[in-house]
Amino acid sequence: MEHYLERRSQLILEDRVQRVDALRLQNLTELEKGADEVVRKIRADEAKTVWGVSSSSIFDYVPDDMSPNVFPGMAFLTARDVVVNTKLFQILTKMPKGALLHVHLDATVNAHVLLKLALAEPAVHVRASSRVTAESLKGTLPEFQALPLNERTSDSTSLTDENYIRSEWVPLYKARETFSAELGGPQGFDRWVVNALTINPSEAYGTLDTTAKIWAKFSSVFRIAHPLIYHTPIWEEYIRQFLLSSIADGISYVEARVNFLAKHMTGPDGLENVPHREWFVIYERVLDEVRSQLVKEGRADQFVGSRIIYTTIRFVTPEELEWYLEDCLALKQEFPHLLAGFDLVGHEDSLRPLIDYIKPLLRFVGRQKEVGVEIPFLFHAGETLGDGNAPDNNLYDALLLGTKRIGHGFSLVKHPRLMELCKEKGVAVEVCPISNEILRLTSSMPMHPLPVLVNHGVHVALCSDDPAIFGNMGLSFDFFQVLVASEVTGLITAGEFARDSIKHSTLNEEEQAAVLALWESRWTKYLQWIVEEFSSALQP
Repeated sequence: MEHYLERRSQLILEDRVQRVDALRLQNLTELEKGADEVVRKIRADEAKTVWGVSSSSIFDYVPDDMSPNVFPGMAFLTARDVVVNTKLFQILTKMPKGALLHVHLDATVNAHVLLKLALAEPAVHVRASSRVTAESLKGTLPEFQALPLNERTSDSTSLTDENYIRSEWVPLYKARETFSAELGGPQGFDRWVVNALTINPSEAYGTLDTTAKIWAKFSSVFRIAHPLIYHTPIWEEYIRQFLLSSIADGISYVEARVNFLAKHMTGPDGLENVPHREWFVIYERVLDEVRSQLVKEGRADQFVGSRIIYTTIRFVTPEELEWYLEDCLALKQEFPHLLAGFDLVGHEDSLRPLIDYIKPLLRFVGRQKEVGVEIPFLFHAGETLGDGNAPDNNLYDALLLGTKRIGHGFSLVKHPRLMELCKEKGVAVEVCPISNEILRLTSSMPMHPLPVLVNHGVHVALCSDDPAIFGNMGLSFDFFQVLVASEVTGLITAGEFARDSIKHSTLNEEEQAAVLALWESRWTKYLQWIVEEFSSALQP
């Protein structure tokens, strides 16, 4: 028996030797061991007390049992209210997360906050395709726009008034004030707008239960929010709110994807005439203000900065892409410290694959050498359930084009050679667990392919993708879902995800080393806090 158990333990070790945390686990300090043990004990206790694991047997069948189906790593939008009350989540909110490498800027600020920012801007108006009534409320979407002074109206009717003329613009603040009491008044207006800017559980797990359906709603959110976010007075405060909320969740550095499809945003006067370079100017100014405030507060070690990943959408033609690539080059030359890389975004299953853009993308590589800049590709690829279809094949083109990271890479685990290439070339995968679940690539975290990547030694950075739409603000929720869904993954693995997020950022080696040093200091304090605060969890 003893010999068998030795062989068994050895086989487990051999099976896990490629894991991204394998080397770290072999050389743990006593502090790391203690903190990891505490977290594992709390997770095990809450698996029973919160999630009811092993509370019933498969032999305890009751035909009319209507109790809710809860389990660790279950559908996030259903579980969120439970998650926030767990001890494990409270511990993870204090964790220094490293870098956030995959997040779309126009889906990063809470929808209620965005609406509040918009209501303060007199240029912002709203309209609907028809009068909003109890019958049409659910099927009618708001449309927003900042209007120039000569197009604004002061005598517009309410969106809910029987005299409302379809598609007539109404000042946003007035539309809210005059929203019918039968529909909830101003609070009803808020709910209507917020519902249009977020995905709720009944949509994600009921009416929109396929990738195509949920992506239709998902895409509509961006179309609705765009005119609000890309209005310079809102843009400025929006960036500030995003950075502050990231810092509050323990994120040290951010590379945000910004959509440059529109060639101008609207200024305070409502005119659409603010070019891309001004977007950068505003972003940098707000970033500097946030960092200066942290220095004054003695918190300079908590946040080192942010950079922008230039993106446009996969429905542009290869010819149109040429303009965006040249624009990206010009911005890199003017803002070399701020522009991190280039990506093409959008629904991979229905939009153009990377192979359609090979010629302009290869020319872009050559143009970088001509003008003396380096702009790494950071491609979305493999965000699909397909196997051998066009979006799945994006993984081949992304790697052949030299992508520094892969966004999502959900189907990467179907490609053993590509996983090897990721390890050989140092390509990390930006894994967005909650996003993948809500957008119907998987039904729960225990079914997510993340452990396959980790077990094969592919480096991973956990990311939130579109937190304002999904409700997974910061990174604590994504770390939680990953930790509760695996018995192998623990606090030490979470620390490796954070380290890898810094190591695979676009910061240069010297900058990465400095950020890592700051992070390691915070990490040590965090481990000490866990042991001191929760050591009683180990008591029998």
